[in-house]
Amino acid sequence: MNGGRALFTMAWKRALLEKREVRTSEGRYTITLEREDLSVLYPAMERYTLTLRAGKKEVAVFRTNTYEYSPTVGLDPRSVARQRARIWEERLKDEPLDFLEYLTKEQTRRLPTLPLTDVLVIQGSPRADGNCSILAGWVAEEVKISRKSVQVLLPDDMEIHPCIGCYQCYNTGACTFEDEMEGVVRALRCARLLVVCTPVYTSTVPAGLKALIDRCQALHAALNFTGRRRMEGTCGLLLGVCGRQGQENFACLAPVVEVFMENLGIVPAGEVLVDGIDRARDIRTIPGLEGWVRKAVRTALSTSCCPS
Repeated sequence: MNGGRALFTMAWKRALLEKREVRTSEGRYTITLEREDLSVLYPAMERYTLTLRAGKKEVAVFRTNTYEYSPTVGLDPRSVARQRARIWEERLKDEPLDFLEYLTKEQTRRLPTLPLTDVLVIQGSPRADGNCSILAGWVAEEVKISRKSVQVLLPDDMEIHPCIGCYQCYNTGACTFEDEMEGVVRALRCARLLVVCTPVYTSTVPAGLKALIDRCQALHAALNFTGRRRMEGTCGLLLGVCGRQGQENFACLAPVVEVFMENLGIVPAGEVLVDGIDRARDIRTIPGLEGWVRKAVRTALSTSCCPS
Protein backbone atom coordinates (compact mmCIF):
# COMPACT_ATOMS: atom_id res chain seq x y z
CA MET A 1 0.00 0.00 0.00
CA ASN A 2 1.48 3.32 -0.96
CA GLY A 3 0.78 6.91 -1.81
CA GLY A 4 1.76 8.16 -5.22
CA ARG A 5 2.06 10.90 -7.77
CA ALA A 6 -0.06 11.27 -10.90
CA LEU A 7 2.56 10.25 -13.47
CA PHE A 8 0.87 7.70 -15.71
CA THR A 9 -0.27 8.37 -19.26
CA MET A 10 -1.19 4.90 -20.47
CA ALA A 11 -4.98 4.39 -20.67
CA TRP A 12 -6.27 1.48 -18.62
CA LYS A 13 -9.85 0.30 -18.35
CA ARG A 14 -11.11 2.36 -15.41
CA ALA A 15 -14.32 2.41 -13.40
CA LEU A 16 -15.49 4.92 -10.78
CA LEU A 17 -16.58 3.02 -7.67
CA GLU A 18 -17.20 5.77 -5.12
CA LYS A 19 -17.35 9.55 -4.89
CA ARG A 20 -17.92 11.49 -1.70
CA GLU A 21 -17.96 15.20 -0.86
CA VAL A 22 -16.43 16.40 2.41
CA ARG A 23 -17.08 19.87 3.83
CA THR A 24 -14.59 21.21 6.36
CA SER A 25 -13.65 24.53 7.93
CA GLU A 26 -10.93 24.79 5.25
CA GLY A 27 -13.26 24.23 2.30
CA ARG A 28 -14.83 21.48 0.22
CA TYR A 29 -13.03 18.30 -0.78
CA THR A 30 -13.85 15.36 -3.04
CA ILE A 31 -12.72 11.78 -2.42
CA THR A 32 -13.00 9.36 -5.34
CA LEU A 33 -12.21 5.65 -5.58
CA GLU A 34 -11.50 4.11 -8.98
CA ARG A 35 -10.67 0.59 -10.15
CA GLU A 36 -8.28 -0.08 -13.05
CA ASP A 37 -7.77 -3.34 -14.94
CA LEU A 38 -4.01 -3.99 -15.26
CA SER A 39 -4.33 -7.57 -16.50
CA VAL A 40 -2.32 -6.60 -19.59
CA LEU A 41 0.68 -6.53 -17.24
CA TYR A 42 -0.13 -9.43 -14.90
CA PRO A 43 -3.06 -11.90 -14.87
CA ALA A 44 -6.08 -10.55 -12.97
CA MET A 45 -4.17 -7.54 -11.59
CA GLU A 46 -6.42 -4.69 -10.49
CA ARG A 47 -5.34 -1.35 -9.08
CA TYR A 48 -7.50 0.84 -6.85
CA THR A 49 -6.81 4.58 -6.82
CA LEU A 50 -8.08 6.84 -4.06
CA THR A 51 -7.82 10.56 -4.84
CA LEU A 52 -8.41 13.59 -2.65
CA ARG A 53 -9.10 16.85 -4.47
CA ALA A 54 -9.78 20.43 -3.45
CA GLY A 55 -11.79 21.64 -6.43
CA LYS A 56 -9.72 20.54 -9.43
CA LYS A 57 -6.45 20.48 -7.48
CA GLU A 58 -5.14 17.03 -6.60
CA VAL A 59 -4.15 17.00 -2.93
CA ALA A 60 -3.29 13.34 -2.33
CA VAL A 61 -3.34 9.96 -4.06
CA PHE A 62 -3.31 6.46 -2.55
CA ARG A 63 -2.97 3.37 -4.72
CA THR A 64 -3.09 -0.33 -3.94
CA ASN A 65 -3.30 -3.45 -6.13
CA THR A 66 -4.30 -7.10 -5.91
CA TYR A 67 -0.73 -8.43 -6.09
CA GLU A 68 0.26 -6.70 -2.84
CA TYR A 69 -1.71 -9.07 -0.62
CA SER A 70 -0.48 -12.52 0.38
CA PRO A 71 -3.10 -15.28 0.83
CA THR A 72 -2.63 -15.32 4.61
CA VAL A 73 -3.20 -11.62 5.39
CA GLY A 74 -6.97 -11.64 4.90
CA LEU A 75 -7.02 -8.30 3.07
CA ASP A 76 -7.96 -7.15 -0.42
CA PRO A 77 -7.23 -3.86 -2.18
CA ARG A 78 -10.83 -2.66 -2.47
CA SER A 79 -11.56 -2.97 1.24
CA VAL A 80 -8.20 -1.40 2.13
CA ALA A 81 -8.88 1.57 -0.19
CA ARG A 82 -12.38 2.02 1.22
CA GLN A 83 -11.02 1.97 4.77
CA ARG A 84 -8.43 4.59 3.78
CA ALA A 85 -11.24 6.74 2.31
CA ARG A 86 -13.13 6.61 5.61
CA ILE A 87 -9.98 7.61 7.52
CA TRP A 88 -9.38 10.54 5.16
CA GLU A 89 -12.95 11.73 5.55
CA GLU A 90 -12.88 11.52 9.36
CA ARG A 91 -9.53 13.29 9.70
CA LEU A 92 -10.52 16.01 7.24
CA LYS A 93 -13.56 16.78 9.39
CA ASP A 94 -11.76 16.57 12.74
CA GLU A 95 -8.35 18.17 12.07
CA PRO A 96 -8.13 19.44 8.47
CA LEU A 97 -4.95 21.56 8.77
CA ASP A 98 -2.89 18.91 10.56
CA PHE A 99 -4.13 16.18 8.25
CA LEU A 100 -3.37 18.11 5.05
CA GLU A 101 0.15 18.85 6.34
CA TYR A 102 0.60 15.14 7.10
CA LEU A 103 -0.50 14.15 3.59
CA THR A 104 1.99 16.56 2.04
CA LYS A 105 4.87 15.09 4.04
CA GLU A 106 3.74 11.50 3.41
CA GLN A 107 3.92 11.89 -0.37
CA THR A 108 7.21 13.78 -0.56
CA ARG A 109 10.19 11.60 -1.52
CA ARG A 110 13.77 12.67 -1.00
CA LEU A 111 15.70 13.66 -4.11
CA PRO A 112 18.38 11.23 -5.37
CA THR A 113 21.93 12.55 -5.40
CA LEU A 114 23.83 10.47 -8.00
CA PRO A 115 25.14 12.36 -11.05
CA LEU A 116 23.64 11.74 -14.48
CA THR A 117 26.17 10.44 -17.02
CA ASP A 118 26.33 9.07 -20.57
CA VAL A 119 27.66 5.72 -19.35
CA LEU A 120 26.77 3.88 -16.16
CA VAL A 121 29.10 1.11 -14.96
CA ILE A 122 27.83 -1.25 -12.28
CA GLN A 123 30.75 -2.98 -10.58
CA GLY A 124 28.93 -5.93 -9.09
CA SER A 125 31.74 -7.50 -7.08
CA PRO A 126 31.86 -6.97 -3.29
CA ARG A 127 35.64 -6.63 -3.74
CA ALA A 128 36.25 -2.99 -4.53
CA ASP A 129 39.86 -3.70 -5.54
CA GLY A 130 39.46 -6.97 -7.45
CA ASN A 131 39.38 -7.99 -11.08
CA CYS A 132 35.94 -6.48 -11.72
CA SER A 133 37.25 -3.14 -10.50
CA ILE A 134 40.04 -3.43 -13.07
CA LEU A 135 37.45 -4.09 -15.78
CA ALA A 136 35.41 -1.11 -14.61
CA GLY A 137 38.54 1.04 -14.67
CA TRP A 138 39.31 0.07 -18.28
CA VAL A 139 35.74 0.90 -19.24
CA ALA A 140 35.82 4.30 -17.53
CA GLU A 141 39.14 5.20 -19.18
CA GLU A 142 37.88 4.25 -22.64
CA VAL A 143 34.65 6.20 -22.16
CA LYS A 144 36.60 9.32 -21.18
CA ILE A 145 38.76 8.93 -24.30
CA SER A 146 35.49 9.02 -26.26
CA ARG A 147 34.70 12.34 -24.52
CA LYS A 148 31.62 11.01 -22.74
CA SER A 149 30.76 11.16 -19.05
CA VAL A 150 30.89 8.02 -16.91
CA GLN A 151 30.39 6.87 -13.33
CA VAL A 152 31.07 3.56 -11.59
CA LEU A 153 28.64 2.26 -8.95
CA LEU A 154 29.41 -0.41 -6.34
CA PRO A 155 26.09 -1.86 -5.09
CA ASP A 156 27.79 -3.34 -2.01
CA ASP A 157 28.80 0.15 -0.87
CA MET A 158 25.29 1.53 -1.31
CA GLU A 159 22.11 1.52 0.73
CA ILE A 160 19.93 -0.71 -1.43
CA HIS A 161 17.22 -2.67 0.34
CA PRO A 162 16.40 -6.04 -1.28
CA CYS A 163 13.14 -6.25 -3.20
CA ILE A 164 10.39 -7.86 -1.10
CA GLY A 165 7.99 -8.58 -3.95
CA CYS A 166 5.31 -6.27 -2.54
CA TYR A 167 4.24 -5.00 -6.00
CA GLN A 168 3.68 -1.51 -4.60
CA CYS A 169 5.68 -0.16 -7.55
CA TYR A 170 2.65 -1.05 -9.65
CA ASN A 171 0.71 1.59 -7.74
CA THR A 172 3.06 4.52 -8.23
CA GLY A 173 5.90 3.56 -10.56
CA ALA A 174 8.27 4.02 -7.60
CA CYS A 175 9.56 1.62 -4.97
CA THR A 176 8.22 1.74 -1.44
CA PHE A 177 11.80 1.89 -0.10
CA GLU A 178 13.43 5.32 -0.12
CA ASP A 179 17.14 4.61 -0.43
CA GLU A 180 20.01 5.05 -2.87
CA MET A 181 18.23 2.96 -5.49
CA GLU A 182 16.24 6.06 -6.46
CA GLY A 183 19.47 7.64 -7.67
CA VAL A 184 20.42 4.46 -9.53
CA VAL A 185 17.11 4.51 -11.41
CA ARG A 186 17.59 8.15 -12.42
CA ALA A 187 21.12 7.35 -13.58
CA LEU A 188 19.85 4.38 -15.58
CA ARG A 189 17.21 6.53 -17.26
CA CYS A 190 19.88 9.03 -18.34
CA ALA A 191 22.64 6.63 -19.45
CA ARG A 192 22.99 5.66 -23.09
CA LEU A 193 25.25 2.72 -22.21
CA LEU A 194 24.98 0.38 -19.22
CA VAL A 195 28.02 -1.78 -18.45
CA VAL A 196 27.64 -4.59 -15.91
CA CYS A 197 30.92 -5.96 -14.51
CA THR A 198 30.35 -9.05 -12.40
CA PRO A 199 32.06 -12.17 -11.07
CA VAL A 200 30.39 -15.56 -10.87
CA TYR A 201 29.14 -16.32 -7.36
CA THR A 202 27.60 -19.80 -6.97
CA SER A 203 26.91 -19.84 -10.72
CA THR A 204 25.15 -16.44 -10.75
CA VAL A 205 25.66 -12.78 -9.81
CA PRO A 206 26.63 -11.61 -6.29
CA ALA A 207 23.89 -10.68 -3.82
CA GLY A 208 24.47 -6.92 -3.96
CA LEU A 209 24.14 -6.83 -7.73
CA LYS A 210 21.09 -9.11 -7.62
CA ALA A 211 19.42 -6.74 -5.14
CA LEU A 212 19.96 -3.85 -7.55
CA ILE A 213 18.62 -5.90 -10.46
CA ASP A 214 15.51 -6.91 -8.54
CA ARG A 215 14.83 -3.34 -7.43
CA CYS A 216 14.75 -2.25 -11.07
CA GLN A 217 11.29 -3.82 -11.18
CA ALA A 218 10.03 -0.38 -10.11
CA LEU A 219 11.59 1.13 -13.24
CA HIS A 220 9.95 -1.62 -15.28
CA ALA A 221 6.60 -0.64 -13.75
CA ALA A 222 7.18 3.07 -14.44
CA LEU A 223 8.07 2.35 -18.07
CA ASN A 224 4.88 0.33 -18.48
CA PHE A 225 2.71 3.03 -16.95
CA THR A 226 4.12 5.75 -19.18
CA GLY A 227 3.50 3.59 -22.24
CA ARG A 228 7.18 3.35 -23.20
CA ARG A 229 7.75 -0.32 -22.28
CA ARG A 230 11.48 0.17 -22.90
CA MET A 231 14.37 2.57 -22.30
CA GLU A 232 14.76 4.04 -25.77
CA GLY A 233 18.32 4.58 -26.92
CA THR A 234 20.07 2.56 -24.22
CA CYS A 235 22.34 -0.41 -24.88
CA GLY A 236 24.08 -2.79 -22.50
CA LEU A 237 27.44 -4.51 -22.23
CA LEU A 238 28.25 -7.48 -19.97
CA LEU A 239 31.77 -8.07 -18.63
CA GLY A 240 32.08 -11.22 -16.51
CA VAL A 241 34.87 -13.08 -14.72
CA CYS A 242 34.91 -16.61 -13.35
CA GLY A 243 37.44 -18.52 -11.26
CA ARG A 244 37.00 -21.91 -12.89
CA GLN A 245 37.91 -22.70 -16.47
CA GLY A 246 35.19 -23.09 -19.08
CA GLN A 247 32.58 -20.77 -20.56
CA GLU A 248 29.89 -23.09 -19.22
CA ASN A 249 30.46 -21.46 -15.82
CA PHE A 250 28.61 -18.40 -17.14
CA ALA A 251 25.54 -20.48 -18.08
CA CYS A 252 23.46 -19.05 -15.22
CA LEU A 253 25.08 -15.63 -14.80
CA ALA A 254 24.70 -14.42 -18.39
CA PRO A 255 20.92 -15.10 -18.63
CA VAL A 256 20.33 -13.19 -15.35
CA VAL A 257 21.98 -10.07 -16.77
CA GLU A 258 20.35 -10.56 -20.17
CA VAL A 259 16.86 -10.80 -18.67
CA PHE A 260 17.59 -7.76 -16.49
CA MET A 261 18.38 -5.73 -19.61
CA GLU A 262 15.50 -7.21 -21.58
CA ASN A 263 13.09 -6.30 -18.79
CA LEU A 264 14.03 -2.64 -19.25
CA GLY A 265 14.27 -2.77 -23.03
CA ILE A 266 18.04 -2.25 -23.02
CA VAL A 267 19.56 -3.45 -26.30
CA PRO A 268 22.46 -5.95 -25.87
CA ALA A 269 25.71 -4.58 -27.31
CA GLY A 270 28.08 -7.45 -26.59
CA GLU A 271 29.81 -9.34 -23.80
CA VAL A 272 33.30 -10.31 -22.67
CA LEU A 273 33.35 -13.39 -20.40
CA VAL A 274 36.71 -14.33 -18.90
CA ASP A 275 37.11 -17.75 -17.24
CA GLY A 276 40.08 -19.40 -15.48
CA ILE A 277 40.79 -16.47 -13.15
CA ASP A 278 41.69 -18.76 -10.23
CA ARG A 279 44.93 -19.59 -12.05
CA ALA A 280 45.55 -16.21 -13.69
CA ARG A 281 44.72 -14.34 -10.45
CA ASP A 282 45.17 -10.93 -12.08
CA ILE A 283 43.30 -10.25 -15.32
CA ARG A 284 45.93 -7.70 -16.29
CA THR A 285 48.25 -10.63 -17.00
CA ILE A 286 45.94 -12.09 -19.67
CA PRO A 287 47.37 -11.17 -23.09
CA GLY A 288 45.06 -8.99 -25.17
CA LEU A 289 42.21 -8.81 -22.65
CA GLU A 290 42.42 -5.08 -21.99
CA GLY A 291 42.31 -4.44 -25.73
CA TRP A 292 39.26 -6.69 -26.14
CA VAL A 293 37.41 -4.88 -23.35
CA ARG A 294 38.26 -1.44 -24.68
CA LYS A 295 37.19 -2.47 -28.18
CA ALA A 296 33.88 -3.79 -26.82
CA VAL A 297 33.28 -0.42 -25.15
CA ARG A 298 34.10 1.51 -28.33
CA THR A 299 31.86 -0.76 -30.37
CA ALA A 300 28.99 -0.34 -27.90
CA LEU A 301 29.37 3.43 -27.91
CA SER A 302 29.26 3.50 -31.70
CA THR A 303 26.05 1.47 -32.05
CA SER A 304 22.74 3.07 -33.07
CA CYS A 305 21.34 2.68 -29.55
CA CYS A 306 24.08 4.92 -28.14
CA PRO A 307 23.68 8.18 -30.11
CA SER A 308 26.31 10.90 -29.84
